[in-house]
Amino acid sequence: MAISTNSTGARMNEAPNRQHAKANEAMAEINGIRVEKSVIINRDRADLYYFWRNFRNLPRIMNHLEEVRVLSPTRSHWVAKAPVGTKVEWDAEVTHDQENELIAWRSLEGATVANAGSVRFLHFAEHVTEVRVSLEYAPPGGRLGAFIATLFGENPEQQITEDLAQFKHMMESDFKPIDKSVASEEVI
Repeated sequence: MAISTNSTGARMNEAPNRQHAKANEAMAEINGIRVEKSVIINRDRADLYYFWRNFRNLPRIMNHLEEVRVLSPTRSHWVAKAPVGTKVEWDAEVTHDQENELIAWRSLEGATVANAGSVRFLHFAEHVTEVRVSLEYAPPGGRLGAFIATLFGENPEQQITEDLAQFKHMMESDFKPIDKSVASEEVI
């Protein structure tokens, strides 16, 4: 399994820096801890994009997520496990969505853990996709708070690695994607 913190050499089909700049605008506002991970998945990027874009699917691959409720085409409410059996909740908005290529988001004002990020679906080879997740977050208590959370087993870098491994396993197994027209109807 190829999971890395760096680009694995996939070539982007989009205008080189324009997409990257748009997706990173929200992350620049956070000015927190940044994590970037990627994985190569033997699956068409359209299948991967549609699974991910239906945010209600994400608790299936992210163990720390309990629930994602879609509130509108661009807004959602997230509930995640936190250290010592607690939960954190926040609302988020999609800031950029390019079908089969990119989903970028940011948390809305009032989030316990301000966060922003993107997931990119990059053509790697025929029926092979690089999925790259970039996340920036500002934990309560800053870097000290992040260190303490790590002591309690809540390490976002490790969680993203595990989430991508689970995503890869699910997408490369016998998982059957739902019809794309149904997937877009489910994102209200």
